Amino acid sequence: MEKLRKYLPFALFVAFLIFGLDAFMKSKPSEKNERIYKIVKQYSPYYLDKRFGGMQILNKEDKSFKIKPTNMSLFKELASLEKSWAKNHLQIKDNTLIIFNKDKIQQSSIDGLSKEEIKFINNYYGIQ
Repeated sequence: MEKLRKYLPFALFVAFLIFGLDAFMKSKPSEKNERIYKIVKQYSPYYLDKRFGGMQILNKEDKSFKIKPTNMSLFKELASLEKSWAKNHLQIKDNTLIIFNKDKIQQSSIDGLSKEEIKFINNYYGIQ
C-alpha cells in the first residue's frame, strides 16, 4: 500500500497531463490555406466576435443569429457553418474558384489555383 501512495501523485499528474493535451488537440482549429481562406472569409457571412464573456459566432446578414459554443467546439462549429455556406456559394471550375452571393450572382473569382489550394477547398469547404 505504501508503494501505491508513493506513485499516486505522479500517476495523477500524468493523467491530468494526458487529458489536458487531448482537450487542447480537440479544440485546435484546422489548418487553413492563407490565400484562399483570407479571400473567401470576406464573402462568408459568419465571423467570430470576441467579447469579455467569451467568443461567439455571428452572421453579417442575420443580426439575430448568435451562437455561443464552448471553447472546445468553437472552431469546429465555425468550420461546419462555413462548410454549409460554401456548398451554395462556392464552385470550382477549371482551376478557378468562383464565389457567388445569395442570389447566385458571381461576386469574385480566384484564378490559378494550385493543387494544394484545391485540396484545401475540397477538404475544408467540401467543394468538388
